[in-house]
Amino acid sequence: MIRRLIAVLIFFACAGWLPAQEFKLFDRTVQVHGFASQGFIHTDDNNWLTMYTSNIGSGEFTDLGANASTQITDSFRIGAQIYDRNLGHLGKWHPSLDWAYAQYKFKPWLGIRGGKVKTVMGLYNDTQDLDFLHTFALLPQSVYPIDLRDTTIAHEGGDIFGDIHLGNRPGTLSYTAFAGHRQDSQYGGYAYLLTNQGMTFDGIGGLQYGGDLRWATPLKGLLMGISRMNQDMSLKGAVNMPGIGSVAIRLNDMSDWTNQYYGQYSWKKLVVDAEYRRYYMLMGSNGVPSAEEDIRGWYLAGSYQIAKRVQLGSYYSRYWISFPIAYVGQPPATGHDYDKVVTGRVDLNRFMNIKVEGHFMDGYGLPNLYPNGFYTGVNPLGLKPNTIALVVKTGFNF
Repeated sequence: MIRRLIAVLIFFACAGWLPAQEFKLFDRTVQVHGFASQGFIHTDDNNWLTMYTSNIGSGEFTDLGANASTQITDSFRIGAQIYDRNLGHLGKWHPSLDWAYAQYKFKPWLGIRGGKVKTVMGLYNDTQDLDFLHTFALLPQSVYPIDLRDTTIAHEGGDIFGDIHLGNRPGTLSYTAFAGHRQDSQYGGYAYLLTNQGMTFDGIGGLQYGGDLRWATPLKGLLMGISRMNQDMSLKGAVNMPGIGSVAIRLNDMSDWTNQYYGQYSWKKLVVDAEYRRYYMLMGSNGVPSAEEDIRGWYLAGSYQIAKRVQLGSYYSRYWISFPIAYVGQPPATGHDYDKVVTGRVDLNRFMNIKVEGHFMDGYGLPNLYPNGFYTGVNPLGLKPNTIALVVKTGFNF
């Protein structure tokens, strides 16, 4: 409760501090920016995103962040961001260092950055928390699940990146290659799912590496790209076994990768996005498979600015999950979640906006096996096959 009060005070304090966005330190300009959002979700039957959203709905949907950065030289830049959120049973007001990096550009086609670095993957992975940039209150959950934000948002390591100008006709290629370590939060979707299954969660973490290649094509407004990520994760925890007690477990990746393909077309006030992501994981112990996941998601989205401060948007998001080998001896299983969405966004001024969004969902994934918005912990009586959700979200940035 104290953390929530502090967060609300920061929210309003920042609103009054909007003009103060930079200051001088040792003859260098330090830029300071921040953002915060507050949402409310109501669903007809199923509780969603670890919140008790049915009946009267839930307002446990808050996030905020503040960052500072400065250009040390023309080529050298540093920056960091603090982030906090409360999403039902996730986040729980435990602030984190979202990112902190040092970046040096030798040439337009060659730069390096290191520290805790945002992971460039697909159109929005590294900007998914910057709500003020997006038309939608919730990005398509088939590709950008909000309850798994901490699993992809950043890595502790380094990047090599650059832009290669191919000439006026071929366009421009932008690349990022990364390698580093990931450690899931104790307050994320994985932890919540596993603890609700009677497991003591110690953590999921390990090496991840990959890259992103995007092409700004000769056709004005058309961007295409591909991302790849490989991981070497370890799951640590303990399970209560009947008649035995707590038994420590450690599962390691035997195969873990993600492929993502995406495109975006912008024309005047129209923006159209499409992405496809496939995630595959085979985990086991001592070379013996214990769990296998095959997850595929895609969406098609469009938004249009009908007036200076008003945008309308819609997307269709399709998520499919298969467990050929399931945890703790459960039988193979499949599940899905198809989501039709309509959104309206109004910018009240330069700093504040409000979004109203409707979700019409068919399915709920596999709530006992993988985090996907729907959890049995907040749905003890079971889940209905369809869910209608109203999302209202307001936010500001400076």
